[in-house]
Amino acid sequence: MVITCLDLEGVLVPEIWIAFAEASGIPELKKTTRDEPDYDKLMRYRLNILKEHGLGLKEIQDVIATIDPMPGAKEFLDELKSLCQVIILSDTFTQFAAPLMKKLGYPTIFCNSLVVAENGEVTDFKMRCEKSKYTTVKALQSIGFETVASGDSYNDLAMIRASKAGFLFKSPDSIKKDNPDLPAFETYDELLAAIKEQL
Repeated sequence: MVITCLDLEGVLVPEIWIAFAEASGIPELKKTTRDEPDYDKLMRYRLNILKEHGLGLKEIQDVIATIDPMPGAKEFLDELKSLCQVIILSDTFTQFAAPLMKKLGYPTIFCNSLVVAENGEVTDFKMRCEKSKYTTVKALQSIGFETVASGDSYNDLAMIRASKAGFLFKSPDSIKKDNPDLPAFETYDELLAAIKEQL
């Protein structure tokens, strides 16, 4: 039995931090896992910027409320769910993902959580497990599932390479160039066709 594991941001919805950078006028927050492979380093950098500017969870959630899935994402996900089990593996946080999951028809998502003070300041973050996407794919395989995976960023490469088939989707040219052996797609129709071949 095959489970398809998908990244969230950049694959199904726009990048949350880029949207927040634009809304808040803080260009430094545009840095994502497409730019910084070390997620812990990236999040510490983000938390420091939020603290400097006195911004907290509410301000980020207000921006997330305005974000819609990418055109065609929900339809792609609905069709994929009719063919196989689908799990979204994301390094985002439950406090960010909830409104987006509603717009995507409540797919299963495994993600992380933020530590938020009473005043709304984001003080820390808790990863669900180390190398969460890779670890989850290996765990699914250990209980008898085959995995197919797709994502767009550095933090997706381990789960893509650990799966029986893996695809880059809407990845920047730098990642495609560094991973020429991985099939890279730009449209949901192409990705769906490639996943169907693995089922």
